[in-house]
Amino acid sequence: QRQLVESGGGLVEPGGSLTLSCATSGITLDNYAIGWFRQAPGKAREGVSCIGSRWRNTHYVDSVKGRFTISRDDAKNTVYLQMNNLQPEDTGVYYCAAQIWTVEVVCPLIRYDYWGQGTQVAVSS
Repeated sequence: QRQLVESGGGLVEPGGSLTLSCATSGITLDNYAIGWFRQAPGKAREGVSCIGSRWRNTHYVDSVKGRFTISRDDAKNTVYLQMNNLQPEDTGVYYCAAQIWTVEVVCPLIRYDYWGQGTQVAVSS
């Protein structure tokens, strides 16, 4: 059974940092792309970043480039999203998701099959 569990959300002031974790089970990270998505109040869910299978290619949406870093720890079956210089527009529920990905191309931010329950990130002074 494939499971993803997010943690690490919270309230932070503008300019602050958070690291989100996505603990996976039933998933071999070398065969899956793992993506991070967020949904702000009243807005559609958007893709933020992904890391792709054994080649570990990464992809970021323009609004987080240079501020967010995605990584993974295979020994822990966990994917991380390090978020620096957080801004109010980064507020939302952050989800991680997985899809089978066995090609050496950059992972997409669409068509994910398995989802976690989300963790809340609030950026406010």
